[in-house]
Amino acid sequence: MARIPSLKSLNAFPHAEEHLLKKTYSGAVVTILGLIIMFTLFVHELQFYLTTYTVHQMSVDLKRGETLPIHINMSFPSLPCEVLSVDAIDMSGKHEVDLHTNIWKLRLDRYGHIIGTEYLSDLVEKEHGAHHGHDHGNEHHDEQKKHEHTFNEDAEKMVKSVKQALENGEGCRVYGMLDVQRVAGNFHISVHGLNIFVAEKIFEGSSHVNVSHVIHELSFGPKYPGIHNPLDETSRILHDTSGTFKYYIKVVPTEYRSLSKQVLPTNQFSVTEYFLPIRPADRAWPAVYFLYDLSPITVTIKEERRNFLHFLTRLCAVLGGTFAMTGMLDRWMYRIIESVTNSKTRSMPRRLQHEQYLAREV
Repeated sequence: MARIPSLKSLNAFPHAEEHLLKKTYSGAVVTILGLIIMFTLFVHELQFYLTTYTVHQMSVDLKRGETLPIHINMSFPSLPCEVLSVDAIDMSGKHEVDLHTNIWKLRLDRYGHIIGTEYLSDLVEKEHGAHHGHDHGNEHHDEQKKHEHTFNEDAEKMVKSVKQALENGEGCRVYGMLDVQRVAGNFHISVHGLNIFVAEKIFEGSSHVNVSHVIHELSFGPKYPGIHNPLDETSRILHDTSGTFKYYIKVVPTEYRSLSKQVLPTNQFSVTEYFLPIRPADRAWPAVYFLYDLSPITVTIKEERRNFLHFLTRLCAVLGGTFAMTGMLDRWMYRIIESVTNSKTRSMPRRLQHEQYLAREV
């Protein structure tokens, strides 16, 4: 029993008697204000705790023998679907006979509305040898000689059909997926699939081929939260000119690890672009080239959640600080109101004495 008084002296939270506590209107206002602030801060801290954040790590890319998916979604408002082809080649110039492709072409009217569909199952591939797809001036020259005498009735019908489509303002939307080898290479969309004589009959020269285009989407794998593909919704419209567009793409292998420990392999990329106008002496035909190369570095993005103990620590600090500040504010307001009230009560007797003195003099 002798230890009880000494133990009570250590109490950091002494309690006053109920009849000694004084409740004021200013204290009620400060209390309500403090509760609102604490509730707001609590909601903010809870949202901050529930939201995830990402951690980026880099390592050397060790993948081998895999394929690279390329998702394409582009519109060509000035070229009909009959003249467009998709060509692909890797760095070595090797002919990929087993290349998997799934490309669709949608016919568009002059207002961009779909008027027809065509499945492009025969992906055109050419072997460019040591040029690696960068010297395009003579890439079809040999083939064109072979077809020199093949301009027949079918070609005539095609020329009439394409000219009619051009007069009607038809365009084409190309979308789908290419599955290429995981090495540097390029793919391009152009009129290179046409016989040279057919192309000359239709366009009357390469300078009349308008490769204006809109890239609705271009990606190298599935999307993950927060990814940004820099070419999405890119528009390049030509007026009274023609030429070749080249997009130089650096593909960065990426792994996205979610909170559920699932791994999503994909790719990010950066891009620079270059436009080469067609000159009268050029023998090359306009096209849109995408020349890609792979980075040797893999980026791993981990999705993580904040520590619960960290959340409790922040919550106690915020709520405790708010409670302490409202307590200080309440004491300051109480003292100010008390001082104002006391000054008024002191001035009242002096006024009464002065009035009584004046009454006596009268």
